[in-house]
Amino acid sequence: MNTVDPQVETVIDLDAIAHNVRVLSEHAGDAALMVVVKADGYNHGAVPVARAALAAGAAELGVTTVDEALQLRAAGIDAPILCWLNLSDADYAAAVAADIEIGVSSMAHLRGVEQAARTTGTTGTTGTVSLKVDTGLNRNGLSATEYPLVLAALRELADEGVLRLRAIFSHLARADEPDHPAIDMQRDRFLDAIAAAKEYGLEPEVVHLSNSAATLTRPDLAFDMVRPGIAVYGLSPVPEISDFGLRPAMTFQARVALVKHVAAGEGVSYGHEWVAPRATTVGLIPAGYADGVFRPLGGRIAVRIGDLHYPQVGRVCMDQFVVDLGDNIDGVREGDTAVLFGPGQPHPQHWADLLGTIHYEIVCSPRARVVRRYVGDFADRKGGV
Repeated sequence: MNTVDPQVETVIDLDAIAHNVRVLSEHAGDAALMVVVKADGYNHGAVPVARAALAAGAAELGVTTVDEALQLRAAGIDAPILCWLNLSDADYAAAVAADIEIGVSSMAHLRGVEQAARTTGTTGTTGTVSLKVDTGLNRNGLSATEYPLVLAALRELADEGVLRLRAIFSHLARADEPDHPAIDMQRDRFLDAIAAAKEYGLEPEVVHLSNSAATLTRPDLAFDMVRPGIAVYGLSPVPEISDFGLRPAMTFQARVALVKHVAAGEGVSYGHEWVAPRATTVGLIPAGYADGVFRPLGGRIAVRIGDLHYPQVGRVCMDQFVVDLGDNIDGVREGDTAVLFGPGQPHPQHWADLLGTIHYEIVCSPRARVVRRYVGDFADRKGGV
């Protein structure tokens, strides 16, 4: 067995995940919590995150695709799972067989689930669907013109016992602006959609609208359940307002690969964009843009080694970048851990600000050779892998 520590890794604190779930539950009040673990748990690992979240009080899980849902079922997770972004010819038969709730955004999707329910398993198999209504985001979701047609068709399928309506849900376009009038407009349209379903005799078991931002800032929108994503991973959806006591779960770090002296006037890395203004010592960090360190960050970030921060200098390369250690009186050595971002400083929000993006993209970026490792009591209790 290879016991050598990886050169570059993300360390995922599952206790932080559990803490964040509890924070969100407090904000949700009496509403249940659906934790979104799409995109492999925002690059934190869907299965271990799901286990930690459920153990901390989450009631349900949300993903985008049937395949993502099936991976959770294959790991032995039996909690309710909703998937909501599939083509009309997705493997709905597998979803029905695995008791996965399917989000319907068009008549074609409804017919796809119907066909799967009619042909899956024993006679009388019922598929579970949720209607995703478009209330103003104008991405996926049932349009105002198609919605009544789907309601009429679903009424017939429910009477026949082919499909069961579990929920009606929608998604907010401007939840990170808590006072924006578009939020209230979408709420009103959502209420109208629920009322329309009831006119067809379709009574949803639950309705849900709130993402992370709305969960934390708009308690009036909690309805029966909230559906947080990024906040579960410890990153505030509205950082300009508050961090809400959330704890970032991911640390992106690498081991120093080399320490060497550089003479004054010598250029460092491609293009010599940085020239040593004095005799100095540099450290080589074996992570680059192939691993999730964005090339435009060259010369703009710092890493933490021990208790000190060291500036990154020169271009970020495919698999490495360089930091200026100065006279290195504090003794940085090969094998020491350099934190690229994490719960303290540097924070993923800093990278996002520099790149003109959001911290979602930052934590989703570590990839390729980056090894994922789990820590915390929840990692020990739940297997972590």
